[in-house]
Amino acid sequence: MIHQPDQYQEIRDAVRALCAQYPDEYFRKVDEARAYPEAFVDALTQAGWMAALIPQEYGGSGLTMAEASVIMEEINRSGGNSGACHGQMYVMNAIVRSGSEAQKQKYLPKIASGELRIQSMGVTEPTTGSDTTKLKTSAVRKDGRWVINGQKVWISRIQHSDLMILLARTTPADQVKKRSDGLSCFLIDLHQAIGNGLTVRPILNMVNHETNELFFDNLEIPEDALLGEEGKGFKTLLDGLNAERTLIAAECIGDGYWFIDRASKYAKERVVFNRPIGQNQGVQFPIADAFIELEAANLMRWKACEKIDAHQNAGAEANMAKYLAAKASWEAANVCLQTHGGFGFACEYDIERKFRETRLYQVAPISTNMIYSYVAEHILGLPRSF
Repeated sequence: MIHQPDQYQEIRDAVRALCAQYPDEYFRKVDEARAYPEAFVDALTQAGWMAALIPQEYGGSGLTMAEASVIMEEINRSGGNSGACHGQMYVMNAIVRSGSEAQKQKYLPKIASGELRIQSMGVTEPTTGSDTTKLKTSAVRKDGRWVINGQKVWISRIQHSDLMILLARTTPADQVKKRSDGLSCFLIDLHQAIGNGLTVRPILNMVNHETNELFFDNLEIPEDALLGEEGKGFKTLLDGLNAERTLIAAECIGDGYWFIDRASKYAKERVVFNRPIGQNQGVQFPIADAFIELEAANLMRWKACEKIDAHQNAGAEANMAKYLAAKASWEAANVCLQTHGGFGFACEYDIERKFRETRLYQVAPISTNMIYSYVAEHILGLPRSF
């Protein structure tokens, strides 16, 4: 196993010890049943790992982004899938950064203890995709309440969440000067909303990733459900997105090391033509190449964490870390599958499961092309392409 000690070794050891109680067989059965790893997520929550980024004064651990990223990395490195729980880690960032003191006091201690789960963020829509500023879901003030109408898609973990952060347009697009203005964030109590104006339709997908289509039909929510400043919800959202991309980069790093560990181990043990296949350069060079790419991606992950922890704009670093890590993990997945040959397709080896899981991150939570556009426009100063 490739495990290099670092300053976060104590966190790594503790998370690995917890993950060891949920071996490959556990996640394999969850995947086969298209179920949710309830016991695993509960164990992480009870151990306090999901409250890593919540400040201590609200019952959390008050850890740094770097430390939080190590938790996510180790879950994936141990053969698990953080996609089931990472929302609990970063979605609440919008409350920490933009919530009123009353909202922080009301929600954060319960989120920290696990009494409340906030694992869903309602942003993407069927007709707008990554073009967030064109979203059509609306929130209109009426008789001291907000009335919401619209549709969302690819909204994850609704069935295992108590609260959702929703982005909706509160000022029509043709009445704002800047296209990112006029959007507002809301805290939705899902137990009250579902069946009372909110309909949830699950989407069966390639990865066992619980995700849904949402339909809002005159859903009424309290006036104080507004999170942050009215019309400035896009900024509230961005506070969470850089954290999300950095944490997912760490998950991809964990996946990458898992694939390389498995490929290296198998290449040393598998004997064909009276020699281990790992002795052949045609086998060992692609594994070495994938490892080099992964190590480079890891450096950008730490750079993104450093920027976030220093409260600096980490847009560039978070995007590049997510891009590099997703690419490196996917290359490592391909190498691992190729090294195992036919056995890589057998469910009992877990490679095909992890192969499917890590493929998602080329597409979500932000596609590769959107990252290219961000770098071209915001870093290289090229003309906006859309």
